Amino acid sequence: MIPRERKRLGDLLVEANVITREQLQKALEIQRSSGKRLGTVLIENNIATEEQIITTLEFQLGIPRLYLHRLTPDKALLEKTPESLVRRHKVFPVGVQGAKVLVAMSDPLNLVAIQDLELALGLEVEAGIATEREIELAIQRYYGLPEELKSAYESSKTETVSFFNIDQGSTSTDDAPVIKAVNTILQTAVKEGASDIHIEPREHDLRVRLRVDGVLREAMTLSKNIHPPMISRLKIMAEMDIAEKRLPQDGRIMIKYGTRNIDLRVSSLPSIFGEKIVIRLLDKENQFLSLEQLGFRPKLLEKFKNVLASPYGMILLTGPTGSGKTTTLYASLGEINQVGRNIVTIEDPVEYILPGIIQVQTNVKAGLDFASGLRSILRQDPDVIMVGEIRDKETASIAVRAATTGHLVFSTLHTNDAAGAVTRLVDMEVEPFLVASSVVGIVAQRLVRRNCPYCREEYDVPPGTQERLFLKIPDEQPLRLKRGRGCAQCGFTGYKGRLALHELLVVNAGIQELILRKTSAEKIKELAMAQGMEDLYMDGVEKILQGATTVQEVLRVAYWEEGR
Repeated sequence: MIPRERKRLGDLLVEANVITREQLQKALEIQRSSGKRLGTVLIENNIATEEQIITTLEFQLGIPRLYLHRLTPDKALLEKTPESLVRRHKVFPVGVQGAKVLVAMSDPLNLVAIQDLELALGLEVEAGIATEREIELAIQRYYGLPEELKSAYESSKTETVSFFNIDQGSTSTDDAPVIKAVNTILQTAVKEGASDIHIEPREHDLRVRLRVDGVLREAMTLSKNIHPPMISRLKIMAEMDIAEKRLPQDGRIMIKYGTRNIDLRVSSLPSIFGEKIVIRLLDKENQFLSLEQLGFRPKLLEKFKNVLASPYGMILLTGPTGSGKTTTLYASLGEINQVGRNIVTIEDPVEYILPGIIQVQTNVKAGLDFASGLRSILRQDPDVIMVGEIRDKETASIAVRAATTGHLVFSTLHTNDAAGAVTRLVDMEVEPFLVASSVVGIVAQRLVRRNCPYCREEYDVPPGTQERLFLKIPDEQPLRLKRGRGCAQCGFTGYKGRLALHELLVVNAGIQELILRKTSAEKIKELAMAQGMEDLYMDGVEKILQGATTVQEVLRVAYWEEGR
């Protein structure tokens, strides 16, 4: 309980040695000219932080610190408290304790606010302190939304149990149009096997696109009027700050569709026409594929399995985001998963559940990144370690040393080809002798769309075409290839599903010698190809001739030099 005589914040901060008397005088001058609260002036002018002010009030006056995101407010009390009063004084009622009501306040020294609350509620106010942002978020969640969105927020608090159900039968006729619209978008994305949803505001409308088989396609165009409530709905589901529209944010939603539980990663980005939302869909209950299902040709698969049989060392997968590296990593771990092996992964995020394997999710806010997680894993007696991505020199150094001390380490890098992974590690200040002695194999990978099996047909390739030039087939030689005609099964694209193009570099004595000499990636690739390595282009040619994909698809993802 705060004494009814007025205690001045500035004096308390000076007494606690948080600010000087001179700084207080400067802040009071700014306050008089701006009309802002003293606490706001101190924070905006970097004289004191909000946390310093809260700590001073907590310990000088014994005011309890309240963390609103950990508390479940009393709904009956919220309904009884006038919204106008809550917003005007930036307060948030938490619960009733006997004859007192506990209220979170950004300024617990505001006696006018306390008196107004006591008059409205008929109870004595016990003030607690919370940050202004925490109180604003709580007000927006419980007061500042339509009724249907309030109930959506309530359901999100028990998300680990109930999820958001987006089944068609779960949408009531009484649901708000925005809820129906969001559910329809999510349902469509799941049905079509989309990996990403793009919700994009334009000047006069709202465009929704889905990434299916690696390519964006337009799904629907909506009225611009639905954009603000749709963004709010998604932000509430993802537990993001609906008031913050100027900065990018990230969140997470779990949805239930039929028997499937699907993890959604939500990213917002401010644009000139409003916030754009991108949602990545991760279906953790998907069956992960075997190596045989990934598109490895038999000869290449045999070589890769020989690399996987290494007792220790580092195996790297390279390629851009969305090239299927994680899927190949999981398939590789599945290939070597045995009862007698302790396999531990650290990932961001964990995309699929692997039976018999310990999987760790990074949590940067809690201090668990790839480097710190990897150190902890090394104390867990691992035989095999998978690091989702090598992003910095610290992670690279720890991973390489683990590979040279009896562990089999898998990870990924972002490079254009397999040889580039070697020079990338050296660029990360890993000593060349450690790279040469630790790396046993590198797979570069790209994804191309498969010809649709329902409408695939043969066609004669005429002379002078790009196909003949790419495949090095002379005009006088007959050439028949396959392509999808386009049908309802493939959305009239001619493609359905994807397969991978692979390039496997096995690190042998000759490659090790080049690494020790800090040779360029081009020279390493040149030697590897002289020793029989087939690059992405060559693997693509084979798959075109097999009828699995098209020249246009391989050209989209693989580097090709005319006349090579």
